Amino acid sequence: MNLSKSVRNAMRFVSEAAMRIFSLSDDKYPVVGVQPFEGKPLKDKSAD
Repeated sequence: MNLSKSVRNAMRFVSEAAMRIFSLSDDKYPVVGVQPFEGKPLKDKSAD
């Protein structure tokens, strides 16, 4: 009985992982668009 329970748990673990990998994306990121750059650009290092 213990062996069958272990095999069942292992199969459930693998099948849940496969479903998570191959399912549609469930990311809930806000739609914010392109963010403006507000920093200073680096100087050209080719002059060094």
